[in-house]
Order: sequence, then structure tokens, then C-alpha cells
Amino acid sequence: MPRSENGHDEPVIRDNRKIDPETGQVKEHASAEQAAEQPPAAEAGSGELAAQLAERTADLQRLQAEYVNYRKRVERDRVAVKEQAVAGTLMELLPVLDDIGRARDHGELTGGFAKVAESLEAAVGKLGLTPFGQKGDPFDPTVHEALMHSYSSDVTEPTAIEVLQPGYRMGDRVLRPARVAVAEPEDAPAASHDEEEN
Repeated sequence: MPRSENGHDEPVIRDNRKIDPETGQVKEHASAEQAAEQPPAAEAGSGELAAQLAERTADLQRLQAEYVNYRKRVERDRVAVKEQAVAGTLMELLPVLDDIGRARDHGELTGGFAKVAESLEAAVGKLGLTPFGQKGDPFDPTVHEALMHSYSSDVTEPTAIEVLQPGYRMGDRVLRPARVAVAEPEDAPAASHDEEEN
């Protein structure tokens, strides 16, 4: 530091402004002076700094992608757990719905009990439960369970001729297959008998 006349150190003031406050013009020599003041190691350091910045940016992007995947997985698991809980509850109510169906078939579903039954059926319907299995449906082993088997000239393919217990599904998921009596065309046993003789 330069010394004053009385022997004390005086502060050094450098004007690093890029614009001259008096003229308003850009100082050209300021950038040249600042470049001269930078040590040569700063250029090498800036390359290393850029590499570190790129590495940290890549780390942050990877962490962000992992977090987004985590949130998606948590949401998917939450939905699956909810569906599983609803399906479990509906499975417990299937015997009650069977009793209601039998009471309706026998004409015993009257008065206040009929209103309660309708309310229950509406509530499980809102949860996604739908019955399936009608008399005359083509037999499908993925959604039907055959409890009885016969042959009939009235059908052209394996057909559910009687529904012994309705099936239920929630969305695309079968909670219980429809239990049915199945009839096949009468020519089926004759054809198999001819094949045995040959």
C-alpha cells in the first residue's frame, strides 16, 4: 500500500466500472486491464469448473428423474391398494347379494327390505361391481364355471342354458365366475363316437 506523507497506509481505489460515468462510453481498456490481472491458471480452472457444473447438472437431472419415477410408482401402488381393498370388501358382500337375488326370485323381496336391497345394489354398483351371466350366453370358460353338462338340439355351440349363480366383475377383473349349466349341440357326441369307431 502506498504511504501518505504522515507515514500511514492509504487505501488503493480501483475503478472497475465498464462504463465511464462522465462520458457514458464503454471503457475499452478496463476489460484489457482485467484480463491482464487474471492469472493464467484461471483459464484452466474455468474448464474444470465447467466440468464440475456439467457433472452436478447431470446429478440433479438424474435425481429429478428418480423422484418423478418414485412419485409415479407411489401413485400406482396407492391405486392398486385401493382397488384391492374395494375388491376385498365387494367379495365379502357377494353372499348377501346372492341372498337378495334368491329372495327376489321367490317373491319375498317386498316392503322396506326391498328398499334396503336396492340401496345396497346401487352402492356396490357405484364401487364398480357389475353382475354378468345370462341364460343363452355362449359358454366362455374364462368367465363361466360349468356345474352341469348336457346335450341339446336347441343350441349350435356350447351355451349356458341356466344360470345357477350370477358372476360378478369389477371393471375388467372377474371377482367370481358365473356358475352355469352348459348344453352342447347333440351332434357332438355322435361325431366323437364316429371318430372312435374309425
